[in-house]
Amino acid sequence: MDNLRLTGMDSLILILLFTLLSGLGDAVGFVYAGKVWQDEHFQVMNAVKSVLGFQFGVFMYWYATRYLAAHGVIDAEVQTLFWFSATIIGIALLSGQFLRWALADKAVALGVMAGITFLMLRTAR
Repeated sequence: MDNLRLTGMDSLILILLFTLLSGLGDAVGFVYAGKVWQDEHFQVMNAVKSVLGFQFGVFMYWYATRYLAAHGVIDAEVQTLFWFSATIIGIALLSGQFLRWALADKAVALGVMAGITFLMLRTAR
């Protein structure tokens, strides 16, 4: 995997870019998945948008894990931590609801994210 080692900063930028794109794609997938059964009818276009979002997200995730692994980050728990954070933030922003949350709710969300981060890092091998 030595051919994957770019300069440290270049590689980190690629990890960040692919992780954010993965999270964005999956966030789009989740947002549209929630709209698939609107009005008790299957909404084909929302399903297609959901599938396309998830597909894009998984391709970007594969690239992110490629560069993470090149840096020795091979534990699925840690790799997923980056994706999960990007996806949750993407969903909150794309849905538009996060901006309406009370400050206390936002603080709890950050605490939950910190707790999940703690658990993933503690259980990673």
